[in-house]
Amino acid sequence: MTMNRIDTRFAYLKSSARKALVPFITAGDPSKEATVPVMHALVAAGADVIELGVPFSDPMADGPTIQRSSERALARGAGLSFVLDAVRDFRSNDADTPVVLMGYLNPVEIRGYARFAADAAAAGVDGLLVVDLPPEEAGDLRDALGQHGLALILLASPTTPDARIDLLCRDAQGYLYYVSYAGVTGADRLDTGEAGDRLALIRSRAGAPVVAGFGIKDAASAAAMARSAEGVVVGSALVSALAESAGTDDAVARATAFLAPLRAALDAG
Repeated sequence: MTMNRIDTRFAYLKSSARKALVPFITAGDPSKEATVPVMHALVAAGADVIELGVPFSDPMADGPTIQRSSERALARGAGLSFVLDAVRDFRSNDADTPVVLMGYLNPVEIRGYARFAADAAAAGVDGLLVVDLPPEEAGDLRDALGQHGLALILLASPTTPDARIDLLCRDAQGYLYYVSYAGVTGADRLDTGEAGDRLALIRSRAGAPVVAGFGIKDAASAAAMARSAEGVVVGSALVSALAESAGTDDAVARATAFLAPLRAALDAG
């Protein structure tokens, strides 16, 4: 697969000795109208990659915060077509920031791998992270995405056996997402020391940058995890901060206020 925006961004970060800050938001929450303005606000506040959640009715890997966010978005009609439209709109003013769709296999299967890959690439998507797709079964989707220059982002966790770690490190595209603990998103039990030891091992074997997510909720936890990874993902805490927004302007202000301290902490080392 040729280099896409994700590869270009991580190469730049490496050359600049900077860590990647990857915020996650659910498309369509806190409102459909706020989605693209919030994406731009996150970039302005220091995001290097945006993970955009595809709302799904049974988000089994997510904790209550993102589950409720997905439910609210679906109630507003924020399905896959809306998500792709949002990325297309975002691209009209940002041609460089990588966008990774994060979600579950069902909406992709319904559209069909080939059509999904073509539609996502046309909208300006750079990668896809499918929570419920085992890497051993991902070949067909990886091939379909690869034909359009999209990366299939893979997940590793503390309970991933060594044989699968070898597979993940070999097949990693874009970046490898390390789930910092076994469980759902948003739980409050991150052990940065234990996670850091596991991260060091995976980074020594991976053929792509490794970013850490799950349990990162503020500047301190972001900085701690970033010492052992190429970057960090923050999701539930940001989604929670946006949930009570009173309109688009408020959502933009909340996104900025939340992310800017994390960017400062990463840059301070």
